[in-house]
Amino acid sequence: MQTMPAHAAHHDDREIETLEEFDATVSARGSLAGYRVQSVDLTDRTRDLLGTDTAGAVFLGCAMREEAAAKIRGEGALVFPPVPGLPFDPYRGLVYSPDELFASLADGYEATPDALAYAWFQRTKADGDIYASMLRAVHDDSVSDALDELLSGARVVGVMGGHAMARGTEEYAGAARLGRELARAGFTIATGGGPGAMEAANLGAYAAPFDDEMLTESLELLGKAPHFTPSITHWASAAFEVRTRWPRGGRSVGIPTWFYGHEPPNAFASHIAKYFANATREDGLLARSNAGVVFLPGAAGTVQEIFDNATPNYYESRGEPTPMVLVNRAHWTEKLPAWPLLRSLARERSMEARIALVERIEEAPGALKRLGG
Repeated sequence: MQTMPAHAAHHDDREIETLEEFDATVSARGSLAGYRVQSVDLTDRTRDLLGTDTAGAVFLGCAMREEAAAKIRGEGALVFPPVPGLPFDPYRGLVYSPDELFASLADGYEATPDALAYAWFQRTKADGDIYASMLRAVHDDSVSDALDELLSGARVVGVMGGHAMARGTEEYAGAARLGRELARAGFTIATGGGPGAMEAANLGAYAAPFDDEMLTESLELLGKAPHFTPSITHWASAAFEVRTRWPRGGRSVGIPTWFYGHEPPNAFASHIAKYFANATREDGLLARSNAGVVFLPGAAGTVQEIFDNATPNYYESRGEPTPMVLVNRAHWTEKLPAWPLLRSLARERSMEARIALVERIEEAPGALKRLGG
């Protein structure tokens, strides 16, 4: 089973994102000239900073002592200090983990960094403050950078579907088996990172290293908290119970947004790239699904994703069209007839050979393989 590439090996050689990388660079190179140091606490590295050339370096959100900051500014380095009082770090060097976003869940979801970031977004999004919108943009750009590093070299399959799919249903179990099968086939699963179909696919990837019994028991456990309403705390706690019973599950990616803040991220994606701007998130999720996308039944959001994905395939603006598999005939031909329109768009273009409509979730991996050549 393919795991995601290790992050450090793939990012820009001039980016330093951990204290270990900082120490290794200073001892190997003896210089930080031209480097980008992202969100590393350098409070205890004053001697290194005073004794190292930092010309042309940029320090983004790195805590440091005033004498160190004054010295490196004097050498022409740029210092963007940490922003006090924010519930998130706009300069972060890595994507989130479930443990990070759900820290303090024991005190109720309202106390978690995820909920606090959403509350900040609610307070600032309507007031047109350039400072708040700049912080959101810097944060989202940092997350995109980290996501690219994480997925470098991975074969990513997107699984799209609605948040309404409840735990404990046959549909949810099917979406989990889909995620598991794709992960076992060596793909990295990427979802919109939320509840419902998205959670089920991330759960499947998490379950990939374990036996059938683990998935069966997990589905039973989760079925006791079928939906994230009325209590996100109860819903998320059930997922952490599964993770505690079966630690070290398979890796996958969730790409959610605070724009839909009523919809919490799911805890089964090992890596969570959470955005403030939904447009950045939507486009980023589909652009990174380089091995194809499976569309499970969903509502307006999923319809939007079908055509957000179809457009670059139609114009071949990202190169060769990537496979698109729609699941559930009645849903996509009668309830929300996206399939006839997609088929008409594809006619006599190279994307025609890359789209498929299947009845059952179980048929999706085969269709993906067939379309992917």
